[in-house]
Amino acid sequence: MSSELIDIAEQACLKSSVPEFHIGDTVDVTCRIIEGGRERMQVFNGTVIARRGRGINETFTVRRIVNNEGVERVFMLHSPLVADIQARRRGKVRRAKLYFLRGRVGKARKLKELRVSSAKAARQVSLADSGSSNEEPVGEPVNA
Repeated sequence: MSSELIDIAEQACLKSSVPEFHIGDTVDVTCRIIEGGRERMQVFNGTVIARRGRGINETFTVRRIVNNEGVERVFMLHSPLVADIQARRRGKVRRAKLYFLRGRVGKARKLKELRVSSAKAARQVSLADSGSSNEEPVGEPVNA
């Protein structure tokens, strides 16, 4: 009961459109920085190494290398201070958390890029637009 009430109260604070990104993606996160009376935008780009939580409490961690030093930043997905999230590159990963990248140096910290063939991507888009599945109907073949 109380969980349902909390979910209803949180609905007003959720962002209406959240961009799709996954673990291993290279993203550009645009943040609003408020300094005194001024507001400016700052871009933090790096690799998404973790996502956790749900609803208003959902967070994601982005890691990048600055001057050969690893820098990680945790962002609240539905925060009003996160202005925009753009996925630049898909990473090919098999894990939900990429904490193992913290111990890697040099080229070993790079992830392979997940490439989708143009035919497969076009098929996925057309299936999403039509709302049908990619399975053949089950039954007897019809001879015309």
